[in-house]
Amino acid sequence: MTRQIAVRPVPRGAVPGIAMVMAAGLGKRMRPLTATRPKPLVELAGKPLIDHVFDRLIVAGVGRAVVNVHYLADTMEAHLQGRFPEIDIAISDERGQLLETGGGLVKAKPLLGDDPILVVNSDNFWLDGPMDTLRLLASRWDDATMDALLLVVPLARANHHGGTGDFILDASGRITDRRKPGRVAPFVYTGIQILHPRVIADAPEGPFSTNLFWTRAIEAGRAYAQVHQGLWFDIGTPKAIPKTESVLLHG
Repeated sequence: MTRQIAVRPVPRGAVPGIAMVMAAGLGKRMRPLTATRPKPLVELAGKPLIDHVFDRLIVAGVGRAVVNVHYLADTMEAHLQGRFPEIDIAISDERGQLLETGGGLVKAKPLLGDDPILVVNSDNFWLDGPMDTLRLLASRWDDATMDALLLVVPLARANHHGGTGDFILDASGRITDRRKPGRVAPFVYTGIQILHPRVIADAPEGPFSTNLFWTRAIEAGRAYAQVHQGLWFDIGTPKAIPKTESVLLHG
């Protein structure tokens, strides 16, 4: 389901022209809402979660999106068919095996090109701060010093998130460490990042997490984070939907 739209390298500070939209998960924590539909098609404020993501990609000027599919893949493909004419959509087919986030990137790599890519979880929901979130993230990207740039949110502002944080940053925004067992880390990964394809290398076969690539980048001093300036919501369970909608309705 692709159209021939030229995607040119973008200048420094611009949002990457290609996005990888992660949409293959089983959505187990979102049951029973995912019994008959993929999690990205669960509605929030009257619109499927993945549509919220594509709306943001369009505003940011992304020209091509690669979407991986596995669970109820036919339903996902049918939903995307012709729905967003502004974006050339390619499907990375994981029907045969769910590859997790890292394996999914490896599978999709031939479709992603050689320039930095925007990677977005399809079940994300966020509100911008003073600046468009994706443009803010892109403005921080430095190809000379970074292999990964993650959008993070302070743990205290991670709405509906039940975890205890993910990363520790230094004053420059470089990720220095992960949360230690039994400790709390001040920042939570939002599911939005910029990755350079050069980090998607020397990978194992089959399913594995993007954590492998992050670990390499952290150890090399080439993993950084941008703190989100707006609101972010963890839409991980059915209970999170009415809670988020209440915030949107009442502020």
